[in-house]
Amino acid sequence: QLQASGGGLVQAGGSLRLSCAASGRTFSSYTVGWFRQAPGKEREFVAAISRNAATTGYSDAVKGRFFISRDNAKNAVDLQMNSLKAEDTAVYYCAARRSPSYSGYTSSYDYWGQGTLVTVSS
Repeated sequence: QLQASGGGLVQAGGSLRLSCAASGRTFSSYTVGWFRQAPGKEREFVAAISRNAATTGYSDAVKGRFFISRDNAKNAVDLQMNSLKAEDTAVYYCAARRSPSYSGYTSSYDYWGQGTLVTVSS
């Protein structure tokens, strides 16, 4: 089970830190990704991190502003979001897959959290 948290309302230019916590499985065996879905839009890839944190990937929309990290001892993956923009407003989901490599495709992830809402006011 994955649990995303940390969403909220923030002004443009501000920061938020999302956290994805896992229970019931060995978290270090999973690559973890963050996705987001804005109203009326498809779910899109945001960032992902490999099982041992050696590799990370970001969408062009967030590169240089968002940073993904993980602590396998705590079964947690965080997404630090800086310089937030109104267009970052969305429900953010964390997802996990068993493959050692990360992917930007929603269909390649096996487990999903319930989502946390991020609202950026301009």
